[in-house]
Amino acid sequence: MRTTRLVVALLLAGCSLFAAAQSPAAAYTGPLFDAHLHYNDEAWMSAHPVEDALGRMQRSGVRAIIANSRPNEGTRTLASATEQTRRAGVTVVPFIRLYRNRADYNSWFQDQSIVDMVMKELAAGTPAGPYRGLGEFHLYDSANANGAVARQLMQLAQQRGLAVLAHVDDSAIDLLMAHAPQARLIWAHTGIGGTSPERVRALLNRYPLLMGELSYRPGLTEADGQLSPAWRALMTDFPTRFMVGSDTWVNARWQGYEGLMADARRWLGGLPPELARRIAWGNGAALFGLPSD
Repeated sequence: MRTTRLVVALLLAGCSLFAAAQSPAAAYTGPLFDAHLHYNDEAWMSAHPVEDALGRMQRSGVRAIIANSRPNEGTRTLASATEQTRRAGVTVVPFIRLYRNRADYNSWFQDQSIVDMVMKELAAGTPAGPYRGLGEFHLYDSANANGAVARQLMQLAQQRGLAVLAHVDDSAIDLLMAHAPQARLIWAHTGIGGTSPERVRALLNRYPLLMGELSYRPGLTEADGQLSPAWRALMTDFPTRFMVGSDTWVNARWQGYEGLMADARRWLGGLPPELARRIAWGNGAALFGLPSD
């Protein structure tokens, strides 16, 4: 009888361990820093006024954002809503986007009037404080990283301590960093074209100030919504180098904002708590001098 009870106990323990191993990790519940938020004219002028946008952030537990918009009026609109952002508990970190309109996406890197616009914006600042960075910008051909304006703005960012949010491929990372080795470059999507985790690792090793933002990153998670082994290893090995983001480039992303943040919370929950909080909040907070808690 005693042997039977022992066998049953061992079987139950084994089942409990198996069930625990199969149970999904609890979602991360701490604060989020959204390191890639656009408030473009089609959002703020009609579909998603300030109260709506801030409500989505508040419901998602987002406590700070990198705001960059086409045109920059969208960012100024958020930065000017000081009482509303205070009530929502959201800190606006304003960036200067290099686009006045969609045409600028394809020519900014060689257009001197973009530099003039940037200098004007820097001089004016925002009600939320000075601009803290440049971008997001795109380079659809990595060779355009050697454009005169691209070089000039990277060097300006380095001189003034501005972060740079760049949607580029891995080759352009090398070219941009050659212009300004001490620039604080945030790699939007950390290789949206599918740069291998091995190549990402090599670039993080090569450039100590390079950081990765993780929206739209192909291969980041598996079918269960948890990190792939390669990306989990990258975050474990480079705990201070990654941030989450939403990339609200179209209104559909605004409409699904809470779901995007819930997806991030799901895979963050599969990480050790200290690492999850670093990536969710601490790395962005440290980069821009916000409280760590």
